[in-house]
Amino acid sequence: MARHESDREDLIREAVALRSRVEWLVPGEPEPVLTGLKRDGSLSVYFGQDPVYQFNPGGELRRAYCDHFLYRTQGTVLARLHRERTDTETVLVRHDLSTSETEQLLDQMRTRLNSLRIALESGAVQELRRVTEEPAPDFIAALTQVLNNGPRLAPPIATRQS
Repeated sequence: MARHESDREDLIREAVALRSRVEWLVPGEPEPVLTGLKRDGSLSVYFGQDPVYQFNPGGELRRAYCDHFLYRTQGTVLARLHRERTDTETVLVRHDLSTSETEQLLDQMRTRLNSLRIALESGAVQELRRVTEEPAPDFIAALTQVLNNGPRLAPPIATRQS
């Protein structure tokens, strides 16, 4: 695990796992928004560097990065992960969110994603750059699937056993 992280300078160029990705200028957003789809249809949405939301092909939340914390699904709640560093080691500390903390994060996500969907539907966005395979992805449909899901949490992400 790296001892220091740095902001990505060019998400559209670096997010190569997303086979189709588009960078948008969205009214009300301080930074460009990147939407992308993996080959399996998994949606990722980057509101600049933070927040970031990643979903599985069924539109269920797998991971999020909000307020400088990584969140990972545990199936029914989210775990907040952060690194604690000393001069000799880095330890990944996990805190399982309460049901109310999970709902609060999901509500914030839902509001942000719904605003993006409305902006895309109304044509209020400006496309800045695109890296995509044909046919062009339907990000409105992908966002609608996530929002229609409630949103729900994906099954727990498998962890490495030591």
